[in-house]
Amino acid sequence: MARFRPRRTFRLVAPLHGEHPGQVPAWKREEQGLSRSLHEQWSSLQRHCADQSSYLRLNRLVRRLTHYDYGVRESALAELELATQLIRTGVHVTFLPESQARTADLECRVGGERFFVEVTTMVGSAERQRLPLRGLDLDEVTGDEEDRGVILTHRILARIRQKAKQLADYCDPVVLGISIPRADLQGDRATRPEEIWLDLKMLAGTVTVLLTKVPSLSAVLISLWDVEPLPSKAGTRLANVEVVERPQHQKAYPRVRLLIQNPLALASLSELQSDSIGQIL
Repeated sequence: MARFRPRRTFRLVAPLHGEHPGQVPAWKREEQGLSRSLHEQWSSLQRHCADQSSYLRLNRLVRRLTHYDYGVRESALAELELATQLIRTGVHVTFLPESQARTADLECRVGGERFFVEVTTMVGSAERQRLPLRGLDLDEVTGDEEDRGVILTHRILARIRQKAKQLADYCDPVVLGISIPRADLQGDRATRPEEIWLDLKMLAGTVTVLLTKVPSLSAVLISLWDVEPLPSKAGTRLANVEVVERPQHQKAYPRVRLLIQNPLALASLSELQSDSIGQIL
């Protein structure tokens, strides 16, 4: 099995999913490679994805996982995690070659059926190198809790529109995976971002409306790592939406995950594909 050689890089020293004990920085320069848990995931993917394309992509993934830039690291981590989760549900995953052409990240097969997955991460641009893992900077926008939830919803819609243009040429089903971390800065509590309260039903409804206008996307899988769901004001639910909420103390998983399928997709997910992705929730 191929292994990467130790080199001077940035190592993730904080827990992977948002735990920040004391004042320990989320990462620091060390002459080490990946943390043990990340290396285990990476090695597992290498064993599963034995083709040349995946081999090259996974070796580049190592460099991105240990990159000095927070946004690059978080993007690579989201790709690694989603690929690992798909494999655990019985999906065969191949990493597609990186190129200047606008292509998806993963080619997936289950039961002889093929679908594609594009992985994207939404992080703020300001001071993101100093943010701990799983951080989101809302560009220093101020407002009350519901205002921040509305802002986040609009940013999600904008990202879906952007990626729909990139993935417009696929004939097979395409799933867009969006990982949304949030800043949880160390130090004085007064300097930390307020919690983002999010109306999940409004988010699901607005995303569904948007998806009907972008038939190239079959579904959107949204992982929200640190939000507070607003209490539901209605008992109704959309048939195309699956939502899983976890307790706040379960830091190893996203606080909320939503799978929103496109009712007007040109290529809809089959029942088997839908079940496989649904298991990730």
